[in-house]
Amino acid sequence: MRALIASGSGRYSDPWHPFDRTSPIIADILRTAGFNVSVDDDVDHAMSTLQNIDLLVVNAGDPWRGEQDAAPVPTDAVEGFAAALARGLGVLALHCAVSSLRDYPDWFPAIGGMWVPGLSFHPPASRTHITGGTLPDGTTIAPFDVFDEGYCRIQEIGRNHTVAHHHQTRHAHRAAWTRTQCASRIAVDLLGHDERSYESDGHARMLISLAHWASGGLGEAAVKIRV
Repeated sequence: MRALIASGSGRYSDPWHPFDRTSPIIADILRTAGFNVSVDDDVDHAMSTLQNIDLLVVNAGDPWRGEQDAAPVPTDAVEGFAAALARGLGVLALHCAVSSLRDYPDWFPAIGGMWVPGLSFHPPASRTHITGGTLPDGTTIAPFDVFDEGYCRIQEIGRNHTVAHHHQTRHAHRAAWTRTQCASRIAVDLLGHDERSYESDGHARMLISLAHWASGGLGEAAVKIRV
């Protein structure tokens, strides 16, 4: 299975998320699970090169946070992503990917959620408990602890299948979900603020399970995660 990580840089970067450090960690985790992984730190270029990719992983920030008069996104990138969804591309959206790719009209309907500036929020990063659930194929997500941000009041778009919650406030909030769009399987993991998140073996296992489901699955024998 071929996985491509679109890693935030340029207008897809921000002062808070070290994409240049987390994307290699994500790549290593996926490689332990049998994926052939490449990383592209030019997000728009990555979106235009999906023809032979089985799993697109987006680890990138909000392109509308900074300069308002940025150059338009290349048409081949926008249309390339739409075509990939139609053919059944697997998608794994990580953390602030729910605020990314705002120039791609198919992105938020595909992933089923969006960070709304001024309304969505998160408490300070801290050690938090994640309550696991099950993926649509019955794969169980075991509960785990992680040092991370817990996103709250993410606007839901369409119907999603929740597979994990976090508990950083008085109420439980979604930490991960799955859905289908066109012929594609989509998985969203709201964890992953910085390197500390991926020090949690439970989070790494959930990441692999979501990637397997989204890409169609490689089988349990491929999972070789550190313990």
